[in-house]
Amino acid sequence: MSSKTSPSLETFPNPNPERDYEISMECPEFTCLCPKTGQPDFATIKIIYTPDSLCIELKSLKLYLWSYRDQGAFHEAVTNEILDDLVAAVSPRKMKIIGDFYVRGGIHTIVSAEHSKE
Repeated sequence: MSSKTSPSLETFPNPNPERDYEISMECPEFTCLCPKTGQPDFATIKIIYTPDSLCIELKSLKLYLWSYRDQGAFHEAVTNEILDDLVAAVSPRKMKIIGDFYVRGGIHTIVSAEHSKE
């Protein structure tokens, strides 16, 4: 299996666009780098969304998330960037990203960012 990372996100047509339903995904092996120390930060990224016409393809999501392993990013920035990229890819009716970062320096951080189509 390739470990090559990819920042691109693939999509597929929503099989039931006439209905609101929720898709939840949990990615417990997310890693990025602390921009101050260069040390790895570990998190569980939770993605909850109501698709419109497109859904996120899971393998491309995995490779997209892996692409952060070598990037320095604050927790707040990376959570919001993931939301922006996923919204740009699938234009969901609603989406919430929760970055649940492991304890670092004695502090447990959870960052949530949301999008809603008006």
